[in-house]
Amino acid sequence: MIGDEQVDTVFADPPFNLKKEYGSRSNDNRSPDEYIAWCKLWIDEATRTLKPGGAFFLYNIPKWNILLGAYMSEIGLDFRHWITINIKFGLPIRGRLYPSHYSLLYFTKGKPRVFRKIRTPIETCRHCGGEIKDYGGHRHAMNPKGVNLTDVWNDIPPVRHWKYKSIDRKANALSSKLLDRVVEMSTEPGDLVIDPFGGSGTTFAVCEAKHRRWLGTDIDFAPVIRERLSGDLFLHKNDDVLDLD
Repeated sequence: MIGDEQVDTVFADPPFNLKKEYGSRSNDNRSPDEYIAWCKLWIDEATRTLKPGGAFFLYNIPKWNILLGAYMSEIGLDFRHWITINIKFGLPIRGRLYPSHYSLLYFTKGKPRVFRKIRTPIETCRHCGGEIKDYGGHRHAMNPKGVNLTDVWNDIPPVRHWKYKSIDRKANALSSKLLDRVVEMSTEPGDLVIDPFGGSGTTFAVCEAKHRRWLGTDIDFAPVIRERLSGDLFLHKNDDVLDLD
């Protein structure tokens, strides 16, 4: 059991309760009330382990994060951002807007102990190479390191590595670029990150590469995580820049 207030950052990517087939020990088909009650249990436990000033990131679909974010505020965490991850789910749904984003909640336990500013490259056209925006005519005044990271992330690629597209691979695989931002934004080298839903081990791979300590669990995919950490970490080539001035 992890002691109280030992962890610098929590990143949680739980099952979304969409009836997806994971391993034999996972249940992704609960009633809405049961699912929310279950989420509250592990949110409470993760919050207990978080240091004052620590960060809590929760990745889910908007349907659940509306409710879970309200609960996180109720238990005393401070809301910082609803980050939109722009990724198409699949096919449009009849009678509804086309779902095209996931939600990444960002809370802290009080004033953040670490918040490192991240800059992203100025966007260019993939065809002609020209810059897409003129920034209101103030392009000359832009920081040469790039643009401040916003709360809408349009540049998180889907995972296409062949090892995570095999039909017998049911572990959820997130882009390492997403985890790279979470880790760089909220921690410093040597800090401790926990991920209670390890999946394919992306959080742990990024922490290994970024010299962060980590703890994690998964009830079905420990062999997948072990395989990943013992070989190629499959990290996305990130072009973000940290602004430490």
